[in-house]
Amino acid sequence: MAISSMRSSLPPLLCLCISFFAIVGADDPYRFFNWNVTYGTIYPLGLPQQGILINGQFPGPDIHSVTNDNIIINVFNSLDEPFLLSWNGIQQRRNSYEDGVYGTTCPIPPGKNFTYILQMKDQIGSFYYFPSLGFHKAAGGFGGIRILSRPRIPVPFPDPAGDYTVLIGDWYQANHTTLRAQLDNGSMLPLPDGILINGRGPNRTAPFNVEQGKTYRLRISNVGLQSSLNFRIQGHRLKVVEVEGTHSLQTEFSSLDIHVGQSYSVLVTADQPAQDFYIVVSSRFTTPILTTTAILRYANSAGSVQGPPPGGPTIQIDWSLNQARAIRTNLTASGPRPNPQGSYHYGLINTTKTIVLSNSAGLVNGKQRYAVNSVSFIPADTPLKVADFFKIGGVFRVGSISEWPNGAGIYEDTSVMGADYRAFVEIVFQNNEDLIQSWHLDGYSFFVVGMDGGQWTSNSRNQYNLRDAIARCTTQVYPKSWTAIYVALDNVGMWNLRSEFWARQYLGQQFYLRVYTPSTSLRDEYPIPKNALLCGRATGRRTRPL
Repeated sequence: MAISSMRSSLPPLLCLCISFFAIVGADDPYRFFNWNVTYGTIYPLGLPQQGILINGQFPGPDIHSVTNDNIIINVFNSLDEPFLLSWNGIQQRRNSYEDGVYGTTCPIPPGKNFTYILQMKDQIGSFYYFPSLGFHKAAGGFGGIRILSRPRIPVPFPDPAGDYTVLIGDWYQANHTTLRAQLDNGSMLPLPDGILINGRGPNRTAPFNVEQGKTYRLRISNVGLQSSLNFRIQGHRLKVVEVEGTHSLQTEFSSLDIHVGQSYSVLVTADQPAQDFYIVVSSRFTTPILTTTAILRYANSAGSVQGPPPGGPTIQIDWSLNQARAIRTNLTASGPRPNPQGSYHYGLINTTKTIVLSNSAGLVNGKQRYAVNSVSFIPADTPLKVADFFKIGGVFRVGSISEWPNGAGIYEDTSVMGADYRAFVEIVFQNNEDLIQSWHLDGYSFFVVGMDGGQWTSNSRNQYNLRDAIARCTTQVYPKSWTAIYVALDNVGMWNLRSEFWARQYLGQQFYLRVYTPSTSLRDEYPIPKNALLCGRATGRRTRPL
C-alpha cells in the first residue's frame, strides 16, 4: 500500500488534522496520500488514447484502510479543466461536503490542489473512487477502495491467501472530450468498443496468480459507463461473501452479474489441476455481446488455457433476477461492529414515506435528455450544499422534483427533494423503459427489499423480503420492472441519487436528496471544512468567522 509522507504539504495538513481531531476523534488512525492527476497516453484496447492517470497509474492506486480510519488525500489537479473525485459507497457520515460531486463540492481548478478528509466510519467492504465531472470517468481516474474489519471484529470466513482488486468496465476508444461533445450536442453514444479488466483489454491484463488448494478474495467493481457485466472463471465457482459493505450469505455461483456501479467480494478456491484458466467478462443485455478475457494462473502451471472461454448468460433477464434475489444478508455475521448484522430488524420498522421514481428519456429543445419524475437535472452555478450552508438564495429549491411520477413531459431544473432526518422511507424505482437501469445513492446503504417485472403497486409489498434483504448502495432495475428499497435517513446532508449509466447521469438522470435537521449540533452534521474550495456565488465567503 502506497502511503505518502506528503513532504511539502504535511505542515498545513497537520493543521487540518489537528483541527479535525475534535470532530472525528484522535484515537482513529490517519493514513496520508498525495495524488497528482495528469493526462497520459494509455493503450487499454491496444491503440493509443489520452487517459487520466493518478501518480502515473491507470487505473489509479488502491486505497487500503480499516474501519474508522481517517483518510487524508491531497489531490493536485494537473489537468487543463476542473476536476473532482467521488468515493462510491463511502458514506461520508455527517459530512457530505467531502462527497466529491458537483452538488456538494467545488471543483479543483487546473493547477490547484484540494485535500479530502474522509473517515471510513462504521464501514467495511469493497468500493471504488472515480472522477465525477466532465465525463472524465470515460478517461480513467478510478481505483479500488477496501476497508478491512478491525482486528477484534470477527469476519465470517478465514483469511484468504491473497486479496485482489478487479476493476471491470466497458470502454470507448474515443477520448472523453469527444464523447462529452457528442452528449453536449444532443446525441446518444454508440455501444462501447470493448471491456477492460484492470484497465486492459482482451488478454492484456497481468495474470492473477494462485496456488493450488488455496482460497483467494476478488473484490470486483464495475467501474464502467453503462454495461451490466457477467464475471466468470473457467472451471471455478464464485462464492459471494460481501456486497458493498455487507457480509452476504455465502452462496456459490458459476458466474455473477455485476451491474454498472456495483461491487462484490467473491472467494475463489484454486481446486483445479495446475494450469491456466480463463477469466471472462462479457456484457449483458447488449447486441452485440462484448467480451474480454484474462488469465487465472496456477503456480507451476503445466500449460496454457484449454478450449474456448466459457460462455455465460447474454440477454436472459429471469436468470439475473433470480440470482439477485438469492444474494442476501448474513444475519449472524458481524459487520463493522461486533453485533450481528441481523440485529437491525428493518422489516419491523414502519415506513414514514413512499417515494416512487420513474426514469424517462426524451428531447428538450431538440437535444437528448434523461429525467427522473419528468425533471432533467441541470447543475447550478454553486454547489448545492455550499449554497445551503451559506444560505444563498436562488441556487436551488427544495421540492423542485415530485415524490411520485406526474406524467408531465421532460423539463430541466436543479432538482432537489427534501427529506427529514431519521425518517425511514420506502423508495421505488419504476423502470418503464426497455433498458436495464442502475441507481446509486450517496451517503447511505439501503435494503433491497424487492424487485419484479411490471408496474409496482401497493400489493407488490406482499413479496418484499423483510428479513434478510441485502444492504448495499447501488441497485439494478430490470427493463419494464421495479425495484424497492428501504433506507433509514440517518445521515444529514445533500446526497446525490443518480443513474450509474453515465451518459444518462450526465444528461440529467439524477437529483439531490436534502436530508435536513434544524439542529446545528456536531452530533448531527459537521460544519463546512475549513479548507473547502468556494466557487460560484460562494466565492469570497469565509468557512469560519475571523
